[in-house]
Amino acid sequence: MKAYSLDLRERVLRAVDQGESRSEIVRMLGVSLATIKRYVKQRRETGNVRPKAIPGRTARKGAALQAGLVAQLQAHPDVSLETHCQLWESEHGMGVSTSTMSRLIQRLGWTRKKVAGSQRTPRGGTSQLARADEGGRGQAVGLCR
Repeated sequence: MKAYSLDLRERVLRAVDQGESRSEIVRMLGVSLATIKRYVKQRRETGNVRPKAIPGRTARKGAALQAGLVAQLQAHPDVSLETHCQLWESEHGMGVSTSTMSRLIQRLGWTRKKVAGSQRTPRGGTSQLARADEGGRGQAVGLCR
């Protein structure tokens, strides 16, 4: 979640300084009572109400992946996530987990389209209908009597 703007923070504190009731500030500016208390405390302790730095490391892989991933997806549309990770590492020298790759592919809005008109083969290999045509059983397969 993004921090409130410095302008809004200053308006909140200006309203507090002018003696507005906290409930009126909540209604008027759309901030919570806890936010007002936090801004007053921060100004008292530090002298300003600038947004604090977001904790944690900055993302290193996201920007690089988003820049080059579309070209890789277009070049290899039918490969697995694991293969995309291996391709990325071999081309860019940066290892990426399948979870990260999956999140970024979703964020790009890329989906694996099925080829129109193709028939899927079940896990057993050749379909049951094909085996029936080859001289197997004479009755239709998969139909209940």
